[in-house]
Amino acid sequence: MEVEKMDENEWKYHGEGNQSLVVSHCQRCVVLRFLKSPPNQNKTPEEILHHLQNIVDFGKHVMKQFFGENYVHHGEIIQLPLDFVRQLCLKIQPERPECRCDKDMDTLSGYAMCLPNLTRLQPFRFAEHRPILCIEIKPKCGFIPFSSHVSQEIKHKVCRYCMHQHLKVANGKWKRPSKYCPLDLFSGNKQRMHFALKSLLQEAQNNLKIFKNGELIYGCKDDQDCVSDWNELARHLKPFFFPSNGLVSGPQCTRTIVKELIHVITMALLSSTDTCRAGHMKTVPISQGRSYCGASAFNKELVRNGKHKLESSGLPRGCLLYKTLQAQMLDMLDIEGLYPLYSRVEQYLEEFPEERSTLQIDGPYNEAFYEKLLDLSLEDDGTVAFALTKVQQYRIAMTAKDCSIMIALSPCLQDECSEQRPVVLTSKSRFTFSVSVLDLDLKPYESIPHQYKLDGEIVNYYLKNVQAKEDPVMSNLFKENEDCTLVLHKV
Repeated sequence: MEVEKMDENEWKYHGEGNQSLVVSHCQRCVVLRFLKSPPNQNKTPEEILHHLQNIVDFGKHVMKQFFGENYVHHGEIIQLPLDFVRQLCLKIQPERPECRCDKDMDTLSGYAMCLPNLTRLQPFRFAEHRPILCIEIKPKCGFIPFSSHVSQEIKHKVCRYCMHQHLKVANGKWKRPSKYCPLDLFSGNKQRMHFALKSLLQEAQNNLKIFKNGELIYGCKDDQDCVSDWNELARHLKPFFFPSNGLVSGPQCTRTIVKELIHVITMALLSSTDTCRAGHMKTVPISQGRSYCGASAFNKELVRNGKHKLESSGLPRGCLLYKTLQAQMLDMLDIEGLYPLYSRVEQYLEEFPEERSTLQIDGPYNEAFYEKLLDLSLEDDGTVAFALTKVQQYRIAMTAKDCSIMIALSPCLQDECSEQRPVVLTSKSRFTFSVSVLDLDLKPYESIPHQYKLDGEIVNYYLKNVQAKEDPVMSNLFKENEDCTLVLHKV
């Protein structure tokens, strides 16, 4: 792609995270990702290039092994004219949220990552000019810790996401807790998945966004309070789901369209669009731990309705949710069991700092790095090698827990379904679709102490301010026996 021949006005602000900023091209299905740095802390061009190369290599040699060839798009590094980069930075600066402007876009190195725009169908064909709908979901952690190192019993009953919601509300990040529970989405049970997706639509926070032709039409632009206007969303979606139907506007119309949307998302998430098996990775048994969260609004509703049986259908092995969950479950020790091993590695590095590169803590993320991740043994032999393997597996798990899934949909006619694309049907429409995963940068080694501290804060706040106030009857309702049924106890 000859970016130097493109005018900076052909690019627009697309979004950003803590470490990078993304712009997308108005016509072509590509985005450019630039690194960011705090003011007066600019890295050298060589450091920028090395950082970007690590990101590309990690996606190419590690995450593709977990998720499969078609789901991961690692991109490539390109060098841009500095004048183009500076002009682009000036153009997009007014569009950036104020809370993100504490870091500057890299305008000195000229290096950027060129990636496909995942709000479009993948692989993209320039001949396709049909409208595109894209749903971005950040599913979060889909299992409850099963490690014997867990010190608080509540962590074996209530998932991290549901507990963290209460702390976030108390800290003012969100005004209301979401009813979304990741375990419902990862259950494979369509009823639970529908409830989870409906909850995300009601309280999107930063876990759900919807794009139409690349433009954000629903969800938070940043960490702020979101207004869930389903009627406005239905207005955008009606041409997709009822293109020639005289469906009248109003509450019934809105509910019907949202129901169709949830159905399409569910079917896409359960689909297998990649024949590649996830490398030679031995899978972590998903049956470990309990299959539901005691704080889930869905489960509480079951109990209130007198339904004791909690169904868990399980995920198809080829679907992206299954692969995501397998990668997440590399966190086999929980942060409580992992932190002492991190301390062992730290102690070793204090004594032998020159070994940091040999241990591949900061890369290179190549085939040798991936091979070391395949050892799922939990027998601690007291070595630094064992500790480091568990630390690296934990970093992979944390990356998978924070990734985003992109579902791109485009309406198609019945005679267009020979394009070798998967198809999902609704009552009045049919869609070709693609499913991709992004936000796969390896979580920093240095973030482990923060994760350990945060885990304690989340659990302690929940125990003191939520569980202590709950009806003791509800606390006893969510006890699980061996056949995964809910047992009602007399009080």
